[in-house]
Amino acid sequence: MPENIGFIGLGNMGEPMAENLLAAGFPVRVYNRTSSKASALQTKGAVVATTAADAAMPGGIVFTMVSDDRALDELCGAQPSFVECLGRGGIHVSLSTIAPATSKRLAEQHRQHGVDYVDAPVFGRPEAAKAARLWICASGPSEARERIRPLLAAMGQKTFDFGEEVGTANVVKLCGNFMIASAVEAMGEAFTLAEKNGADPAALAEMLTGTLFACPIYQNYSKLIVGGKFEPAGFRMALGLKDVDLALQTASASEMPMPLASLLRDRFLASLAKGRKDFDWTAISLDVAENAGLRKAAAR
Repeated sequence: MPENIGFIGLGNMGEPMAENLLAAGFPVRVYNRTSSKASALQTKGAVVATTAADAAMPGGIVFTMVSDDRALDELCGAQPSFVECLGRGGIHVSLSTIAPATSKRLAEQHRQHGVDYVDAPVFGRPEAAKAARLWICASGPSEARERIRPLLAAMGQKTFDFGEEVGTANVVKLCGNFMIASAVEAMGEAFTLAEKNGADPAALAEMLTGTLFACPIYQNYSKLIVGGKFEPAGFRMALGLKDVDLALQTASASEMPMPLASLLRDRFLASLAKGRKDFDWTAISLDVAENAGLRKAAAR
């Protein structure tokens, strides 16, 4: 029997993910606050729901891909909410990057309605989402994870299982994003050091990403940094700050110092203060260059 699937949140990541579910033959009901964003999916077979609650069918599965904890809380707490409409036997799969504590709290609230909660944040930019090449991390009840496995396979190249404890996949996601931001900071500093001392940053990036740092993060992000290509944003600066803040909050709750994360937070704050909230998060490298006295790029 085919699953009743809802998808809420059709931004840069959500829209291509929902489209891949449709392309794989799954029936999908979609909802987005800005309804015009659902039009393209409607032409590809999606049913457009008029409210978030209407995206849910009793005992079905709803995916959410929203910007932050507050947005997800508002969705889950609406009256009526899609969680109530799912009811017993339903599954909510949160694809967003949020705090582990938020997932744990929501999971407890969902249980009151007989709904399983699975956190399944993703690694990958919009182009990876469009190509169904995301890396997905999942944690939550085992039966629910097994039930959604073919759906996750339609949206990503591999799903990593992090067990039954809700929130674990969120921790993994925050760790990964912290490491990516740290790599961006390191590249920004290295390329600026090279430029200040007469070495070509592009040549340095080509050499390093073809030898010592031959992996996708360094290869792909170095091109954005060296080329100064910060718009349109694949991942906005404001979201970068949000994720570093979440990492620091989680670290504080577990009594774990993260001095590099504190540096990154200040770097993101400085970039936002310079009007770059809609730039790609790799634009923190501009702040590095400016501190070194190199030519300042025009801010918004």
